[in-house]
Amino acid sequence: MNAEASNFYHDLLETQVNSFAIDSRRMNAGEVFFAFSQPDYQNNCFNGEFADSHVFVPAAFERGAMAAVVRRDRFEEHRAILGEFQDRLIFVKDGIRAFQDLAHGVYRLWNKPVVAITGSAGKTTAKELTAHVLEKSGRKILRNIKNYNNGLGLPITVLNLAKDDSYDAAVLEMGMSTPHNEIARLCKITPPDVAVELNVLPVHVEHLGSIENVAKAKAELIEGMKPDGTAILNADDWRVAAMRDLHDGTTITFGIENTADVSASEIVMKRFGETSFTLHLPDEKAGVRLSLSGKHNVLNALAAAAVGFRFGMSARAIADALETAEPPAQRGEVLHFAEDFTVINDSYNSNPAALLGMVETLVDGGSEAKRKIVVAGEMLELGADERELHRETGAKLANSGVDFLIGVRGLASEMTESASGSMKTRFFENSESAGEFLAGEIKAGDLVLVKGSRGVRTERVIEKLLEKFELESEK
Repeated sequence: MNAEASNFYHDLLETQVNSFAIDSRRMNAGEVFFAFSQPDYQNNCFNGEFADSHVFVPAAFERGAMAAVVRRDRFEEHRAILGEFQDRLIFVKDGIRAFQDLAHGVYRLWNKPVVAITGSAGKTTAKELTAHVLEKSGRKILRNIKNYNNGLGLPITVLNLAKDDSYDAAVLEMGMSTPHNEIARLCKITPPDVAVELNVLPVHVEHLGSIENVAKAKAELIEGMKPDGTAILNADDWRVAAMRDLHDGTTITFGIENTADVSASEIVMKRFGETSFTLHLPDEKAGVRLSLSGKHNVLNALAAAAVGFRFGMSARAIADALETAEPPAQRGEVLHFAEDFTVINDSYNSNPAALLGMVETLVDGGSEAKRKIVVAGEMLELGADERELHRETGAKLANSGVDFLIGVRGLASEMTESASGSMKTRFFENSESAGEFLAGEIKAGDLVLVKGSRGVRTERVIEKLLEKFELESEK
């Protein structure tokens, strides 16, 4: 933390200001507006080109801002429009770093337990399950809105504590996509008391170079944990299990295939969205009914159970909490349509392991389905081998038990071409076209998985179905 930022956030914390904004269009009167520019983003690991929000400072004051935080160099550049507000400006060297320092200061004043969760897949689902389990124990839990898990999203979440410090604990998702120690930086804002590692998969390899580098980046969560903290590690992922050597605190493991402190047995999936299993803690067990499907979601539930165990909850209390949990939107969301077909909306993200894992879930749980259809969007950020990875995934899908593969956008054509000799395939350049086709093709008894990287917007396939068909509850 630089001295300038340190002085400014201490001054802010001593005022009556408890609300902060980074978007002038959504400001409320009395808030402090933070202006960011390209150097701030570059210094804090954000890829791409960004607008200079210093030009929006006048608009922020028009909407009732109490003050604005600006860079000194940008003030000089924009003096013509900012000069009249000089006595209401707070000057810092780096706007984003100042925003993060302010969040850290609010966290320190609050000073209650933080559960941090990372992994290549499943972070948001595990976060929601964990927060739900802890809430059912009577605790008030702060959690990230949506997937606000980066150097801006996490401070936005933490700064809610300035308005309401009555939360008993925080469950915070921490993400990364570059080799610039993003998770380590997030841990400095809110050092975790409990660090949950879900998995290490070949995601963001385009930026990190190898899965080994992905593992190192994810391990920053364990290294950034408080010295007496608890690491909760997936025993079924050897790269995660190896992280137990990175800290001197307590370790709790969870898993299905390998011996673990928190585990599941007798896993049975009825129809999609209905999974039952026996939850095992070190000294007790309880039956669970989970409104999610697939082994990966049982693992997410076990991660949440391990956190509940760490906070002193019994197996029965954890099981009861898990039974009332609902999947986050677009992450394994199961839609039962009145026309007697079922669609799994997993549109938020995709990579080869995650796609094939969901397909395995589809096939295992779809024995009664007339057809098993996969709508697979292009998988982004796979690095130099992206074309071959799409082809390999298509070849595996051809032998998976799926009846029909619909590819969407870009390199998804490599998947459909690779699979076309063994199954029915179609390719579309965008999600809207794929959705229109599926709406005309789908029949009673079909079971459909829709999955794609965020940029492909495969949720638009779901939107096309919802335009034509009703859900069971709506009929």
